[in-house]
Amino acid sequence: MDLSFAVYDTAGGREAVYGEDRTYVTASVVKVAILAAVLLRARDSGRWLTAEELRLAEAMIERSDNDAATALRAAAGGPAGLDAAHARLGMTRTSAAPAWGLTRTTARDQLTLLKAVFGTDSPLDGRARGLLAALMGRVVAGQHWGVSAAGGDWALKNGWLPRSGSGLWVVHSVGRVRGCLVAVLSDGHGSREEGIARVEEAAVRAVRRVVRLPA
Repeated sequence: MDLSFAVYDTAGGREAVYGEDRTYVTASVVKVAILAAVLLRARDSGRWLTAEELRLAEAMIERSDNDAATALRAAAGGPAGLDAAHARLGMTRTSAAPAWGLTRTTARDQLTLLKAVFGTDSPLDGRARGLLAALMGRVVAGQHWGVSAAGGDWALKNGWLPRSGSGLWVVHSVGRVRGCLVAVLSDGHGSREEGIARVEEAAVRAVRRVVRLPA
């Protein structure tokens, strides 16, 4: 099993990264970057999202709908458009793949994306950041796991994927919790449930690295 995390305390400015050089396939956490790419493309065209794009965005983030992700990545310009957004967002070690779930990334790059979503020094404007944060705070009940294990006031996106070659699972969680931005990426789990337990344990440990939690 391989696991990496990156965490940033937005109040104290403290940051910690473990497994910085390890890359992972994104599975569904790429959906945050896909929506960011669509929002950047719309802003470049001087417009807001269409009603259909908003519907797809809600389905993609709140329910992790894969067909919505496929449609929105196409609207963002496909793999090239997604990589252009990665560059604008400062995600220097993230690269798109023909299958969006096989995009490769690092925990630090996912933290960089979270800073763009939840911070103010960002190529995303306030309306775009507000939409992303709101949707990540409304994921369906069956996906209330991952970084949320570190406490309340969370907004997140999770990803999970069984690898066809090994049968082992990729399980990730990225988001905001207790005033911290947290990205936990992992692979090599025997089951999705095992991966969720490890990711949640790591999320709690990561937050404790940068902020003192009450007993």
